[in-house]
Amino acid sequence: KMYNIVLRWGGMVTFFLKGGLEESRQFLENLKVFALAESLGAVESLAEHPAIMTHAAVPPDQRKKLGISDSLVRLSVGIEDVNDLVRDLKQALAAIKPSRKSKL
Repeated sequence: KMYNIVLRWGGMVTFFLKGGLEESRQFLENLKVFALAESLGAVESLAEHPAIMTHAAVPPDQRKKLGISDSLVRLSVGIEDVNDLVRDLKQALAAIKPSRKSKL
């Protein structure tokens, strides 16, 4: 019943953090369960920052047209315990110290 695994676990989440590149960097550096990766297809939970990873070669004005800002983060949710994932996200969000340049 492989389809039960697909229906019960996993998923892609895209969100924008308040702030910009510095706040995104702090968030990603503080993740403990989610691993930083460019490819988001795996059973483990992964995090990606498109502006500096997959779309780094795209000029900033073009990224803006595509909706890829410095605050955009993508997550691929794996099969880890949901409580561990939620705790990881909460602690990484709490670790963000707004920079002077951020538009909070």
